[in-house]
Amino acid sequence: MLHIVNKSPFEHSALDSCLRLAKKGSAILLIEDGVLAAQKGTSLNAKVAAATETFEVFALGPDLKARGLDEGRLITGIRVVDYGGFVDLVVERGTTQSWL
Repeated sequence: MLHIVNKSPFEHSALDSCLRLAKKGSAILLIEDGVLAAQKGTSLNAKVAAATETFEVFALGPDLKARGLDEGRLITGIRVVDYGGFVDLVVERGTTQSWL
């Protein structure tokens, strides 16, 4: 399954809910303000880094860029995808869950 998180983890609990309920081996795609969770050096660093050991974690590159976030400052294990990669993830995983 592909879990899609679009809310800021600093303002909403969507990422926490996702991490608590997603099954091992699932993929998590951070989009829109959800990409804020991918940054190194925040209060979420340890939690998100641990998640990369259980899940495949991706961040949408155009949303990183739109928020002025440098891909070089992402937590190790998070892979950046473009819109084509987003579509590929949806097709590969078959089932998606959007965390609102």
